[in-house]
Amino acid sequence: MTTHRLAIPSVLYGLTVLLPLLSAPVARAEGEATPLIDRVRHATARYLDINVATAEGFVPATPCVSGPDTGAMGVHLVLPSRLDTVVLKPETPEALIYQPAPNGTMRLVGVEYIVLASVWESHNPAGGVPALDGNLLNLIGAPNRFGLPAFYEMHVWAWEENPRGAYADWNTHVTCEHQRDQRTN
Repeated sequence: MTTHRLAIPSVLYGLTVLLPLLSAPVARAEGEATPLIDRVRHATARYLDINVATAEGFVPATPCVSGPDTGAMGVHLVLPSRLDTVVLKPETPEALIYQPAPNGTMRLVGVEYIVLASVWESHNPAGGVPALDGNLLNLIGAPNRFGLPAFYEMHVWAWEENPRGAYADWNTHVTCEHQRDQRTN
């Protein structure tokens, strides 16, 4: 009898500790902003006008990047002076992501945080992975489709809903359908 009496309070205690964890939302509802997305939107609102981005030194880094069935990443503009960064800040993304619109304009859809693997490793000889607000960045090895050395990256779809998740690489709501032919520019 004594064993059962001790087991019941232990189980009840365990449940009181675990139940709050089990009831906490694991993922945000579609369309619901996270604190990181809120910070990114606040910091990048001025770049809704691509002319502001280019005036501040952002330069085209890729044409519109798309996949056969995964959506697209869009056109990336990078700020070269930020590519040697080791400490990531939500307010200062290394890249802005735009979607070509039918009328020839560009619409801001997200941002990307980038850390060159060589820069990260030189500042972190013990290893580890860079993170932004608790989110680990993805390693893109070399060689890669971008012709870059190995780098860590994380997308934040702050300006376009992404059914795959706010931090997924590809966004099925983004398209390169209206990318102008680069040979005619």
